[in-house]
Amino acid sequence: MNLKEDLKKALIELRKEKERKFNQTLDLIVNLQKFDLKKNNINLFITVPHKIKDKKICAFLETKNNNIETITGNEFKKYSEKKALKNLVKKFDFFIAQASLMPKVATSFGRVLGPAGKMPSPQLGIIMNVSDKTINDLKEKINNTLKIRVKEASIKLPIGKQNMKDEELIENILIVYNTILKALLKEKENVKNIELKFTMTKPQKIKIR
Repeated sequence: MNLKEDLKKALIELRKEKERKFNQTLDLIVNLQKFDLKKNNINLFITVPHKIKDKKICAFLETKNNNIETITGNEFKKYSEKKALKNLVKKFDFFIAQASLMPKVATSFGRVLGPAGKMPSPQLGIIMNVSDKTINDLKEKINNTLKIRVKEASIKLPIGKQNMKDEELIENILIVYNTILKALLKEKENVKNIELKFTMTKPQKIKIR
């Protein structure tokens, strides 16, 4: 039996559950074992072939841009209060920044964005030259990218939506699972099992052989 077949079966079972009035999210849960989280820091950006959802993105730029919600350098002082900062972090899933503003971003927003894991990063989110094309390309890439920071022995992440085709969901799962596997010291030995669930369903467990 291969993983792809197991995933197909799990999705068939999940789809038998009661219909809900909204488009449920499919979560992938990778349960780890014999893995020391303190010694091994896992931070990954994984690009999947099928978009999971439109993320709310905010940009720190020198001038306003019509393609994205923008906070310009002059507006940073509006966010000096902790409450304003917290609301900002809640409102957006992802932050990007113009490279020239990064020192200011770190000073003004770092204390809140850092712990939330939302600081603009060199891998995906710092722009040298701002243009409409750069912004739109980056937005598309962010919408197809999952950011994984492993903090506990169970990695849970949204992998798709109920209205997507099973093949698309499986493609997303396999890319994410295989990338996580490569980041683990003992690969499969570090994986206890994986689970799939929709927002309102019980999880389907899949053994890793």
